[in-house]
Amino acid sequence: MIDLVIVKAHLRVDHDDEDALIQGYTDAALSAFETWTNRTLVDPDGVLPDPVGNALFMTKSIKQGALMLIGHWYGSRETVVIGTITAELPMATNALWKPHRWVNV
Repeated sequence: MIDLVIVKAHLRVDHDDEDALIQGYTDAALSAFETWTNRTLVDPDGVLPDPVGNALFMTKSIKQGALMLIGHWYGSRETVVIGTITAELPMATNALWKPHRWVNV
């Protein structure tokens, strides 16, 4: 749903050596969106199911949040970084994705 070319431009990667790694991060970020929001993403060129249920088209904010998360994972390949000040970077992703959360009542 997010072209590899766009992700690589966001990461400022101009080689093909890590395409599989970057594609893995992309797939994982979109999966994280679906898990965190309880939604099912549909390609903007696709068709929403009938009934729509919790499905939604990929939006600019969903895409930007995914790119930010992919960038975070690409730049910090481990869960813990030693010798630096820590901060939760994915908060921006949460701000972009939170309006799309599907909550069952």
